[in-house]
Amino acid sequence: QVQLVESGGGLVQPGGSLRLSCAASGSILGINVMGWYRQAPGKQRELVATITRGGSTNYADSVKGRFTISRDNAKNTVYLQMNSLKPEDTAVYYCKVTKWGDNYWGQGTQVTVSS
Repeated sequence: QVQLVESGGGLVQPGGSLRLSCAASGSILGINVMGWYRQAPGKQRELVATITRGGSTNYADSVKGRFTISRDNAKNTVYLQMNSLKPEDTAVYYCKVTKWGDNYWGQGTQVTVSS
């Protein structure tokens, strides 16, 4: 099993920045893709960004140029730097890792963008 612990969410004004972190522990050997998803009230969970162990990244169009995903393989941690935040970025953000085809999810961290 893989355990994921997320941190870094909170309340921020429009135009502000936040950095999310997600640390993996447990049976971490074989983790390939790490990523972030989000779910706003009344909406389906959607992809935000993913990164492979080799560093290849993929972003949702809505966050390109504003968010940056990165990972530290030595620390088994994935990060999401969020800049120029907008009210529509408000959601619960979930970390997901994929290991040998199995997906593991974090508990989620709330991000609220409001003045």
